[in-house]
Amino acid sequence: MTAIGRWVGAVRGALGFLTRLPIGSRDGDWDAFRTTPGAFPIVGLVAGALASLPLLAADTLPASTVALGYLLAVYAVTGIHHLDGVADLGDALVVHGGVERRREVLKDTTTGVGALLAVAITIAALALAGLGVAGLPVGAAVGVAVAAEVGTKLGIAAMACFGAASYEGMGRQFTAASDPASFVAPAAVALPVVALTWPSFAAAVALCGAVAGIGLPWHWANRHLGGINGDIFGAANEIGRVAGVHLGVIAWTLS
Repeated sequence: MTAIGRWVGAVRGALGFLTRLPIGSRDGDWDAFRTTPGAFPIVGLVAGALASLPLLAADTLPASTVALGYLLAVYAVTGIHHLDGVADLGDALVVHGGVERRREVLKDTTTGVGALLAVAITIAALALAGLGVAGLPVGAAVGVAVAAEVGTKLGIAAMACFGAASYEGMGRQFTAASDPASFVAPAAVALPVVALTWPSFAAAVALCGAVAGIGLPWHWANRHLGGINGDIFGAANEIGRVAGVHLGVIAWTLS
């Protein structure tokens, strides 16, 4: 497979795995994706652009309506399966016990109070972020939303390149296939989005804020699980987006 063919396969595999878009898959797409972290921010760019379409009405419709449209568009494009990671993380956060007990909870299919609260807070936080971004000028609103989505995927790429999986599973398929040097490509792909709100730094703050938001579950997993896994990847995807949009809105408001 040529280098271009591998990138095409990686992006196709990433879109199929990280979104609900009707992307056909071919043999080798999954392996190309998990070994090409640069595909993550490309998916962020596509998903962010599609999810931000309701924000084009920010100057026309009530902010609450636009915010609802943004919330629905995010999950229509990306799906809700990442919220399963949020739910499992919520249960693991509140359980008593050591590393092994928390790992058991992550694998448990039972939904506890911690899961319900974590998912509710995440959705409410994204809805409020949507309300905030809907109050911005159209160009700024779209720029912040796209930059936050790209930043979220850049943060996940960082987890794949620098993180260590706690045990065999989905997480290790990514961490074992990448190394720190592999982060150059996703960083190069993501960097141009900082210009989306220029001369304001709102897009840059949204991008960096999303990466920083991902650091929260990553740090917790390293301390309490001995490393990351598929649930942490999913939870980080949701937490990073929320942090990125909120911080991007704040940056625009203060600029």
